[in-house]
Amino acid sequence: MHRQSGITLFELMFTVAILGILTAIALPNFGSFTAQLRVDNEISELHRLLLVARNNAINLGQNVTVCPLNASSSCDGDWQEQVSVFTDSNNNQKYEATLNEQLIKVKGAVSSGDLLQYSRDALTYTPAGRTTGLATGTFDYCPHGYNDLSRGIVVASSGRAYVSSDIDNDGKDESRSGSEITCS
Repeated sequence: MHRQSGITLFELMFTVAILGILTAIALPNFGSFTAQLRVDNEISELHRLLLVARNNAINLGQNVTVCPLNASSSCDGDWQEQVSVFTDSNNNQKYEATLNEQLIKVKGAVSSGDLLQYSRDALTYTPAGRTTGLATGTFDYCPHGYNDLSRGIVVASSGRAYVSSDIDNDGKDESRSGSEITCS
């Protein structure tokens, strides 16, 4: 006798049912997982941008400004758009394509629907690596639909940038002062 091997219709239906159950369990967590990856990537990229700006200010011995530039090459405070780093010899927070000022780095716009905010139009580092005036503050990044995953970067007057963390273990990031990172 020759016996044929294969699967029965019942075995196939049982396998499809198990796959359906596993997918139903995993799918809701996938959106949160991708949002967390997006937040971590944006915070990491912004932190590197601030480090590049501060290091260039120190190494070049010039003011370096970080800001989103509008069509007239002035800082406009719309942090959703591209963020540019440039030498700012006139300290007017305007990028002037001259021999004195140069564009150092550009960070792309944030993901659609997400929110990046900072309380000022620009951040300028001095040749000593400090921020000008009282330009301290927190960059807040909030992913659309996942406010509990919001993260931030605190910029001190010393020029140092600190990434937020979950200090009180409640699943939400806080600034160094203990206040939760939120966007308005």
